[in-house]
Amino acid sequence: MYVWAILAGSLCGAYAQDKPAADDPVVMTVGGKNVPMSEFLFLAQKDSSVNLLDRKSLKNYVELFKVFKMKVADAESTGIQDSQQFEDELQNYQIQLRNSYLSDKEGEAAVIRKEYEREKEVVSLSQILFLLPRNTVLKDTVPVYEAAMKAWQRIAGGEDFTAVGKSLASDTVHEAAYEDIDYVLPMYSPKAFEDVVWTMQPGEISKPVRSALGFHIVRINRRIPNPGRIQVAQILIAAPANSAVKVEDDFLHDRAKEVYDKAVKGADFGELAKQYSADRRTAENGGVLPYFGLGDMVKQFEEAAFALKEPGDVSEPVKTRYGYHIIKLLGKKAMPSYEEMERNFYQSMRQGEWNFELFKSFDEREKAKFGYVFHQNAYNELLQICNDYFPTDSAFYNRASQLSGTLMELNGKSFPQKEFAEYLHRYPFSTKTCANDFMWEVYQLFVRDIYTEFEKRDMEVNNEEYKQLLQEYHDGILLFEISNRRIWSRPLEEQPTLEKEWLKELNGKYDAKVNWKALKKVKNYLKNK
Repeated sequence: MYVWAILAGSLCGAYAQDKPAADDPVVMTVGGKNVPMSEFLFLAQKDSSVNLLDRKSLKNYVELFKVFKMKVADAESTGIQDSQQFEDELQNYQIQLRNSYLSDKEGEAAVIRKEYEREKEVVSLSQILFLLPRNTVLKDTVPVYEAAMKAWQRIAGGEDFTAVGKSLASDTVHEAAYEDIDYVLPMYSPKAFEDVVWTMQPGEISKPVRSALGFHIVRINRRIPNPGRIQVAQILIAAPANSAVKVEDDFLHDRAKEVYDKAVKGADFGELAKQYSADRRTAENGGVLPYFGLGDMVKQFEEAAFALKEPGDVSEPVKTRYGYHIIKLLGKKAMPSYEEMERNFYQSMRQGEWNFELFKSFDEREKAKFGYVFHQNAYNELLQICNDYFPTDSAFYNRASQLSGTLMELNGKSFPQKEFAEYLHRYPFSTKTCANDFMWEVYQLFVRDIYTEFEKRDMEVNNEEYKQLLQEYHDGILLFEISNRRIWSRPLEEQPTLEKEWLKELNGKYDAKVNWKALKKVKNYLKNK
């Protein structure tokens, strides 16, 4: 099958020396290997001290380049390039280099920026969730959706959102849940859910939204600016763990008030924590907690902590399910800048369902480049199988692998349904739990894998910069290793003499011929480029 020939095909090394084209003359031959004008200019133009149009500067650089190539030839004569270490280092660089071309940085930045802008707000909401079991086939989503729509219609007809939600949550007929969520931040919930939430305003109620969890009906309660992160110290007044004696709440409150009074009268807060706090994990450190944001702690604790205005302020005793907390504000940090958060967003988004959004602009660019054509009717035939079987079920594979209609076309090649079925069978990886969503994610990866291989092959044939960078790194590894062996590993005072002796040895060992006739035409070559 054609797709497997593409995905399994080995790629030749782009650093291999090819015979120069007529418009890329040989400027130098070192140790029997030709150096084309393109390689010479690629490296020369990266050196800001070189003026290729100045005869003296050009001559000096030619001599340096000739020595560089002789050292590379010397490294190759020792077999460094045959070592596993060399092959691994070059392969790792090649992968990184390819990946740098297989992306749309502007498109990725726009997606990350959008998510960063969402981070500037914290949303409070309530939701009714109609749960879907894992690995749900398409037809089984219908009754769950219908139940969610009936609930939405009741609310739209005037019934109270909370009352409807709580009644459904207690109804054993429906597998539904109701919850109030105090703080929601981006990247902490399913993407479909988040995308809807961040388009809504306080008071709005959504129609049912499907995620991997089920169907959500969402009411936005409020939106507030993200206050950033704070650091506090705490003293927890609580009954001793595993105490057989019941301690009355009034006693704990009075004890907490006593400690609070000592704190506001100037007693050292850290020492009070060591003496009184029931949280022994933090007590020995003066009660200090790491920086945290909204949603990281229990609600009552957070509200009291974020209500403190200035470092040094101390809260009155705050009750939570753990006991009574006395909180001292130590510091505040505003929300980090985009530049500080960009890398973390990228790392989070490149995995799971978010990667389709992150790489969407690149996917669309590559599809256009390779003439992607999608056959909806053929895809619908696969969706029909999703009605009865989950895509990872052997019965799904048995039926789908019998289909031979053209599913899509790419780079002038046709890919039938059965080839996608084979790919899905081998690589059944998706974040989704609903059959049609699961299949769609894997299908997108199927297309991406194929055009990526087309792109890699095209890159090694037609992308001159890619080939030159790989050649440069190939030679750079050899130069570093041979220089380290011959010079840099020796005492510093010996190195100048060793360098001179090595240069003399190289001149006697390698025949180096410079094509000055070609180099005199550098100016014309640069104009043509």
